[in-house]
Amino acid sequence: MDYVIEMLNITKKFPGIIANDNITLQLKKGEVHALLGENGAGKSTLMSVLFGLYQPEEGVIKKNGEIVKIKNPNDANALNIGMVHQHFKLVDVFSVLDNIILGVEPNKFGFIQKAEARKKVIEISEKYGLKIDPDAMIEDISVGMQQRVEILKMLYRENEILIFDEPTAVLTPQEIDELMEIMRNFTKEGKSILFITHKLNEIMAVADRCTVLRKGKYMGTVEIKNTTKEELSQMMVGRNVNFKVDKKPSDPTDTILSVRGVSLPSKTHKADAVKDVSFDIRAGEIVCLAGIEGNGQTEFTYALTGLEKPSKGTITLCGQDITNMPIRERSKLGMSHIPEDRHKHGLVLDFTLEDNMVLQRYWEKDFQKNGFINKGAVRKYAERLIAQYDVRSGQGPITISRSMSGGNQQKAIIAREIDKDPKLLVAIQPTRGLDVGAIEYIHKQLVNERDNGKAVLLVSLELDEVMNVSDRILVMYEGEIVGEFDPEKTTVEELGLYMAGAKKQERKEDANEE
Repeated sequence: MDYVIEMLNITKKFPGIIANDNITLQLKKGEVHALLGENGAGKSTLMSVLFGLYQPEEGVIKKNGEIVKIKNPNDANALNIGMVHQHFKLVDVFSVLDNIILGVEPNKFGFIQKAEARKKVIEISEKYGLKIDPDAMIEDISVGMQQRVEILKMLYRENEILIFDEPTAVLTPQEIDELMEIMRNFTKEGKSILFITHKLNEIMAVADRCTVLRKGKYMGTVEIKNTTKEELSQMMVGRNVNFKVDKKPSDPTDTILSVRGVSLPSKTHKADAVKDVSFDIRAGEIVCLAGIEGNGQTEFTYALTGLEKPSKGTITLCGQDITNMPIRERSKLGMSHIPEDRHKHGLVLDFTLEDNMVLQRYWEKDFQKNGFINKGAVRKYAERLIAQYDVRSGQGPITISRSMSGGNQQKAIIAREIDKDPKLLVAIQPTRGLDVGAIEYIHKQLVNERDNGKAVLLVSLELDEVMNVSDRILVMYEGEIVGEFDPEKTTVEELGLYMAGAKKQERKEDANEE
């Protein structure tokens, strides 16, 4: 059997943890090979070894049957191996074109030949249906677009082995379908794809074979046509996972959050990003703000949590006007915030896990002594949360947050925000990039908060999550709320029409006054 890439008996260790423990992975030419595993199972580490970002302690890598040494990403590129990382590696202040050619700029007599590069980039983008604007700045385009730039970077370098690390974590349902189509086209041309994910429907839809890792160990490789979602999730987490969220009907009481006529200007174009949004959330209900990425949800949550000031309208929390209130005061009033971007707004990556756990509480009397932070109390608190929320890290409370897997970073933020005992929990994409076991756990936490009489605002792009977790759904399109739904009485297809702007309801000032 000819394999284009073989990773044989790879072992990679970090302080306090064996990330890859004697793993073998074999990739055939022209196949989509999925790599499945929980957060922190060692998937990204294994791919980083193949891409030359890490050196393994043991094991060999073969390409077309011959042993190769990959000391850095340039070696990987020379072997035609390319990678789209989970957290994109793009220069925000560069244009799309500059990012694509970075490091392999065509030059003549020492001058960059941009016209030639632009022509090639446009040809490739048209060939694969990856429409982009070569002159747009990275910081101004959506994450879905940024991902296309990452894919074009690989194609521009004529890579034959393409590694996708969690490529769909930030995409809308429509973009995911497009990406699957692009992957199928790649394999028709004889390219080979390694696809890291923990979304089982995607594996079933696009992969030929799947290798499963659990806690750094190899669990086996299966042919997709001979397996089921249930079998894969069993291999991945070692138990049966419940894909349905168990919850009793909600019993909402007092209004906790009241939003009236809130608008917010857009940073990228002339129209407002948020236009005259009004709704209420009561204690004991989960209200979901659903919509396709880039329709104002992000800007609205910035206004709600204090990261931006609305241009008009009022926001009231527990009867107090918080429209212009500082973030710390909102937090003290009872707002918790699980942010969309865990790296930018959720954690200080170079702080330890324990310091991140008390970011919004270190001034409370429990955590200080005579004006100094009480390290012992902080450590005890962090240890309790780590155990309670199963946050996995190499060195416990003193682990540097940057070194943890994305899913465990997310669990740390969720532990911190829920433990503040908030009156309103604002959860934005809380399960982005998490595996089925962790998603099941977080959904339980959200429902528990609701059952304990908290108000929960969930902002999500995952339609399964929207339908499964929420008690009411508000659909946002181009900055406006275009519909309100009961998840029991609507379908994913109907929500999709409203999310795409094909339909719109007339709403009263607020639905609770009917």
